[in-house]
Amino acid sequence: MTLPAPDTAPILIVDDMEENLVALEAVLSSLTSKVVRARSGEEALKAMLREEFAVVLIDVLMPGMNGFETAANIKGLDQTKDVPIILLTGASVDPNYAYRGYTVGAADFLIKPFDPWLLRTKVNVFLDLYRKNHQLASQADQLKRLLTGPSSTEAPTAPAEPRGSAPHASEDAPPSAPQPSSPTDDDATLSDVASRLAQIELLLRDARGLESAGLADRIAALEQSVERLMAGREA
Repeated sequence: MTLPAPDTAPILIVDDMEENLVALEAVLSSLTSKVVRARSGEEALKAMLREEFAVVLIDVLMPGMNGFETAANIKGLDQTKDVPIILLTGASVDPNYAYRGYTVGAADFLIKPFDPWLLRTKVNVFLDLYRKNHQLASQADQLKRLLTGPSSTEAPTAPAEPRGSAPHASEDAPPSAPQPSSPTDDDATLSDVASRLAQIELLLRDARGLESAGLADRIAALEQSVERLMAGREA
């Protein structure tokens, strides 16, 4: 699967009618630089296995694999199960369609003809969430690299002694111990860690959901621990 740039947030639109795809693309193109089309459920699944999407909009009434079946297949794959799905259908539909949509894992259900402003608003929620998740993953990766430090711990190779010169140390002398990092370096590292933890906490609190809130609380507790450690070093 190809991962897009974090600020791209691609959208996949799925409909067997060309005029419906054109209308959806016209409404959504102002939200992102990439709107991908699919003319069937099978084509949609192939597209989702090739690249990552922020949200997918699927028409319910399609020949072959209909919208419900397409949504169920998307939610059944580990690669695509977390992608939000919005189902779209005409006005004269079975009243149980909305229930069926939520049963197969759809995040929302809209009846055509839909209001363009309403559709953009709903889709934009998922685009914002997608971008924030990417920012959070990037911050977490930077924090991990900061905490673990460089992967290589090999000491630099000493220059060769000139031919005929006396050795500076006995061959039997033990190797010198690595120099510990200075308190100033440690303080700077702790300060950087605290700053990054604060940024991650803000992103989590801005995201929606109880799971994000709980993780934000744990990040805040870790941030306080780092601050107490910094205060103890200064005392």
